[in-house]
Amino acid sequence: MDQQVHTPGTYDFRQYDRVWQRVAPALAPFEGEEAQGETLPAPQVRQEETLPGAEPDPCCMGSEAASMLEVLTGFIEEELEDRRNYLVLARQAPMWARQRLRELASDEGGHARKLMAAHYLITGTCYHPRVSCGQPCPGPWCEALRRSYHGEACGGFNYARAAEGTADICLAALFRELSDDEYRHAGLLMSMLERSVCGG
Repeated sequence: MDQQVHTPGTYDFRQYDRVWQRVAPALAPFEGEEAQGETLPAPQVRQEETLPGAEPDPCCMGSEAASMLEVLTGFIEEELEDRRNYLVLARQAPMWARQRLRELASDEGGHARKLMAAHYLITGTCYHPRVSCGQPCPGPWCEALRRSYHGEACGGFNYARAAEGTADICLAALFRELSDDEYRHAGLLMSMLERSVCGG
């Protein structure tokens, strides 16, 4: 019985072809190289499709995320409103609370910027927030803390719910990150309220 002898450095490309066809049947495995004396055809790919970011439906911040655009823009507006509220509240807060409130305002602005970056990744266009007229009226100190606490806790819940409602893994990760931040803010506000109602 004759046995096929392979000299060193000689490969049976047909074996690799069979494996490749199971992995990616639409693509040629060895573009432009010869396999057993045959030249495999190069895949027909338009040049613009090979450029970074040219995928028509990327796996992150793509069509799955686009279905959440209305939710995303709503979150942006809420974060910017919270930022304005905290800046106003900081001006009338007790001295010990002012820096904390300014930090909360900075965090909310950071959230809005992250969400606007996500909006750009999904759409390729910049989101322009609505122009706010007038100054928010925070009301009595403790009542303002109470209202802000509930706003942050609900924000944490809504971000978590939005994360569960999207199949886009990158957008879901962003929503979970912001959910954790909102719950952390709620905890800070509760600590401030504890100090205030106890006469601090």
